[in-house]
Amino acid sequence: MDQRFEQTAFYPADILLPQTAEMKKWPVVACDQFTSQPDYWQAAEAAVGEAPSALRLVLPEVYLNGPDVDKRIETINASMDRYLADGLFRTLPDSLIYLERTQSDGRVRHGLIGCVDLEQYDFTPGSGALIRATEGTVLERIPPRVRVRELPHVMLLIDDPRRSVIEPLTGETGVMEALYDTDLMLGGGHVKGWRLTDSQMSRVANTLSALKSPEAMADKYGMADAAPLLFAVGDGNHSLATAKACYENLKKVTPPEQWASLPARYALVEVVNLHDDALTFEPIHRVLFGVDHQKFMDAFRAAYPNAYEGKGDGHTIEFVWNGESHFITVPDPKVQLAVGTLQGVIDQYLKDNGGEVDYIHGDDVTRELGGKPGNMGFLLPAMGKEQLFKTVMADGVLPRKTFSMGHAQDKRYYIEARKIVK
Repeated sequence: MDQRFEQTAFYPADILLPQTAEMKKWPVVACDQFTSQPDYWQAAEAAVGEAPSALRLVLPEVYLNGPDVDKRIETINASMDRYLADGLFRTLPDSLIYLERTQSDGRVRHGLIGCVDLEQYDFTPGSGALIRATEGTVLERIPPRVRVRELPHVMLLIDDPRRSVIEPLTGETGVMEALYDTDLMLGGGHVKGWRLTDSQMSRVANTLSALKSPEAMADKYGMADAAPLLFAVGDGNHSLATAKACYENLKKVTPPEQWASLPARYALVEVVNLHDDALTFEPIHRVLFGVDHQKFMDAFRAAYPNAYEGKGDGHTIEFVWNGESHFITVPDPKVQLAVGTLQGVIDQYLKDNGGEVDYIHGDDVTRELGGKPGNMGFLLPAMGKEQLFKTVMADGVLPRKTFSMGHAQDKRYYIEARKIVK
């Protein structure tokens, strides 16, 4: 790997890009979106038709518990083999890609694509790794993903208030090789990508290294002696955890002296600056299915006897059922975020009474689903993005599904790939 980057755990990669596909039909949104809206994925199928597409290389979570999931996984793996055999891809050796993503709101988000060393990543709560999960990892979600090892939709965040790493590239695309420039299907906006020059990669290595220095840790967090946190997982936590699991499985059957040469040791990611003006943190709401709302409210009040109806000081949560909206406030909460106040009650209720929970992006969808008979919706306040790194540094991971970076259609679309099997 490129020695210029050895202090960062982020490296240039041999990146695969489609060279014979119709580009507008190739990118598809991250597989963990629209999980309660199968009509979205049906529309994606219609948009792609028979054309080569990243849709054929991923397993949308809406199908994860379906009766035909084994057949879908078999088809995905066959598609991977066929695309490679047919010469669909071109390889960009030892490359970083700078991208500009025009979101559905018209704002442009800036990213940098390369690979990270999974030896430097740990999703264990309280880890001191250079790359850390920001919220809890559900281990049961990993095995089906291991069977697919699909394209990654990981977005890692850097805390770069001086905008030293990615933003200087914005005015330098004229000297880069243009790679793609395409609209994204189903309201996903637009994306452009360029390949960095060697001198630009050197600068990225230097500026990334500087972000993890003791001086930077002291300046940003008042923790000069703490284990540095360079990358926090913003999106795709389970995608990265799956890559880690695949690598750890390979280590069990590979001599240690060969671990460094395993392609699966590295995972493709997009790096985004936490301070990018287009990056917004949206709350991830909850919808319960098959719930008795009176039983749930009784459980909530049993957990928080001092809770009262209406808005007030503390954690205020909006509840939706039977087409009606209500608010409840927990004063003097025991945890930092409202999502933590709610999640414990949901987990215990489901354990005691059964039912299902889904994690929903968007107020309107939550109100629509939560208002249906037998359902309940819970609308949570957004977490300020400036809290993220400091909270992870001080407290470890957040409750799972605490925040989402933007709306569902603005998530990362699969475009790039890596070959990880020799």
